[in-house]
Amino acid sequence: MNVNRGLKCVLVLASMLLSVSPVVAAELIIDVGSMKKLTTEQLLSRPDVATIVVPGDVTYHRTMTYRAVPLRALPGVKDLSEDAELQITATDGFVTDLPARLVLDDSGKGAVPWLAIEPSDKPWPRSPGGAAVGPFYVVWLKPAASGVMSEQWPFNVDSMRAVPARATRWPQLAVDANVPADSPIRRGQILVATQCMVCHRMNGAGDASVGPDLNRPHNPTEYLQPWALKALIRDPRSVRVWPDMKMTGFDQAAISDADLDAIIAYLGYMTTRRN
Repeated sequence: MNVNRGLKCVLVLASMLLSVSPVVAAELIIDVGSMKKLTTEQLLSRPDVATIVVPGDVTYHRTMTYRAVPLRALPGVKDLSEDAELQITATDGFVTDLPARLVLDDSGKGAVPWLAIEPSDKPWPRSPGGAAVGPFYVVWLKPAASGVMSEQWPFNVDSMRAVPARATRWPQLAVDANVPADSPIRRGQILVATQCMVCHRMNGAGDASVGPDLNRPHNPTEYLQPWALKALIRDPRSVRVWPDMKMTGFDQAAISDADLDAIIAYLGYMTTRRN
């Protein structure tokens, strides 16, 4: 009887040890000017590494503390041209493009980007939705000062590279010159590129492939009523559920009602510009 109890204790202990196994050291690829590979240990041993406190972390929805290095200090980043973007890719297929002006604003008045580094011996908690956030995560201090959006906080980061501005790379996203400057369609164009194209493409433009193209072969405004499309964006599971569903909802903090209307206006406009 004592032997059986002892065996059970050993099995329970082994299970516990497996469940809290440390994070394997990761590697970040940076291709801005020239390609560099930096490991977790190399980044954490940099002289500019610091402990930062991030209020209202977009992923965790609470204040978080990280060991991080200034994003601008990573190899080549400070030399980004003004019309370039820093493209950040994640292991789950998420792709976000940060304009150089946003990354490099050192006026002291704008948002400040940092690369948070997950220590190998102290893994970060999973997100409220159950996603692993490490090994690298772009976080912001004072994000509101520059209008940083929720999808400009990429996690699961594995690489960064310099790319031309989206207007140059993706002419398929453009709206006609006769669309008024204050039209919600123009605001929607910016929002779709920033908030939606981290996972989707539009008219074949974009680098992400997590979700379907938003205009080919059909635009969602062609098969969903506006109320249903809004509900889908706010809370996808309230409309439909599918196997391997990855889309998460956008609350008011991520996309306001006015911005949601602008996104739908742009999507509807693009039904006439399918190419």
